[in-house]
Amino acid sequence: MNWYGVRAIYTFEMARWGRTLFQSIVAPVISTSLYFIVFGAAIGSRITEIDGVSYGAFIVPGLIMLSLLTESISNASFGIYFPRYSGSIYEILSAPISFAEATIGYVGAAATKSVIVGLVIFATAHLFVDVHVMHPQWMLLFLILTAVTFSMFGFILGIWADNWEKLSIVPTLIITPLAFLGGSFYSIKMLPEFWQTVSLFNPVVYLISGFRWAFYENADVNVGFSLGMTVIFLLTCITIVYWIFKTGYRLRS
Repeated sequence: MNWYGVRAIYTFEMARWGRTLFQSIVAPVISTSLYFIVFGAAIGSRITEIDGVSYGAFIVPGLIMLSLLTESISNASFGIYFPRYSGSIYEILSAPISFAEATIGYVGAAATKSVIVGLVIFATAHLFVDVHVMHPQWMLLFLILTAVTFSMFGFILGIWADNWEKLSIVPTLIITPLAFLGGSFYSIKMLPEFWQTVSLFNPVVYLISGFRWAFYENADVNVGFSLGMTVIFLLTCITIVYWIFKTGYRLRS
């Protein structure tokens, strides 16, 4: 394993993020604060508790997961797309570094950024509500696993996209709606039975459900099943990335 090459890519990506650190940290914090103010005041006054948890505290895992998905995809997709756009990707392809090492560098940096943002939002939530984590190790596991999984997905998106419009269309039109409909601000048990069944086809439901269980031991889906679905999605992304580098799909043309 060429750890020098991995470290070079990882350090470069983290340094690029550091140049916009104020925007990268402050923007999610402001967005999260607005969610607490709007949803906490407007909906929280009508829905005081869900499964014995105050509504303000109940939406904390969903808000963290919403930001985590967005940041992971955005960081990873831009990280690999810009070298393709500028032509510097050929320097990476010709360097003595394998596809696995390049992927670890890019995905590792994107996941690190996302985890930092998630922890900052978790800290910000304490300013608005009283949050308790019943299983902190499970919370960190889901946090890191989700960040890595969707950073890998964003990496694939950044290779697939051949223009800036495509780079933003998937997160905007697919991921964000799935996150909102995945139980970020409600329990799917509150839905009619038919829509509960439909919601189970939304992969984000399993991420949010497992993450929320780590906080309050409340879950819409069995936590083991949620973890399994996340791992399956991660393995699928790894398989796709392997195929991309093996075939050179949109990397050598």
